[in-house]
Amino acid sequence: MRITVLGGCGAWPAAGQACSGYLVEQDGFRVLVDPGYATLPRLLELTAADEIDAVLVSHGHPDHCADLHPLLRARALAGDPPPALPVYSLPGALTAILALDGPGSLRDAYRVHEFTAGGRFEVGPFRVDTWLLPHWVPNAGLRLSADGRVLSYTGDTGPSPDLTALARDADVFLAEATYAERVPEHSARYLSSARQAGENAAEAGVGKLLLTHLWPGTDPETIEEAARRGFSGEIEVARGGLHVDLG
Repeated sequence: MRITVLGGCGAWPAAGQACSGYLVEQDGFRVLVDPGYATLPRLLELTAADEIDAVLVSHGHPDHCADLHPLLRARALAGDPPPALPVYSLPGALTAILALDGPGSLRDAYRVHEFTAGGRFEVGPFRVDTWLLPHWVPNAGLRLSADGRVLSYTGDTGPSPDLTALARDADVFLAEATYAERVPEHSARYLSSARQAGENAAEAGVGKLLLTHLWPGTDPETIEEAARRGFSGEIEVARGGLHVDLG
């Protein structure tokens, strides 16, 4: 399994960066997880639009799914359009994004497969287990398993006992860390800190903690230092262009 970070900004893309977006590859199969703002140009530096085999979306906030729209345009408006792209999401999460071109404009470019958080399904060589995690909109924690390797991803989430199950013994725990030490009171139920991500990683026994969704302008070193107060293992901040190979 290979993970390539396209972006790791929360809310909006900082200059020269992109929001949440991760290309996950296994046995030649490419799944794009959370195509947030500004991720498509980074993706196209790595591969063609028609070489993406599936898209997996944690929740419907645009910093996690907005660039699905230009990805579909790149496929649909090509001279020889590829088959419809399988897109996996929670019910209704992509309604606004898919309506941007008007009814039916991109109809043949995609097939939406809605799933219920708490269930399990297959995407190419990946088994995907899901958990409903607390956020302002329905959000699914995603655990991708293939060939004995595991990537666990929180999407955006507040505190939840289910985070331990999501991340248990994962090779990589890709965890939202919008803030460093403390989440402001108005967001405490719906977002996480790097300190909390570190504590969750330690409890779950993960191999590597990859911190993402940093508020634009946040110092990555501050985020990493906060996570180290809870986790003594390998820690890295998700930056565009970062590759993680899991054997």
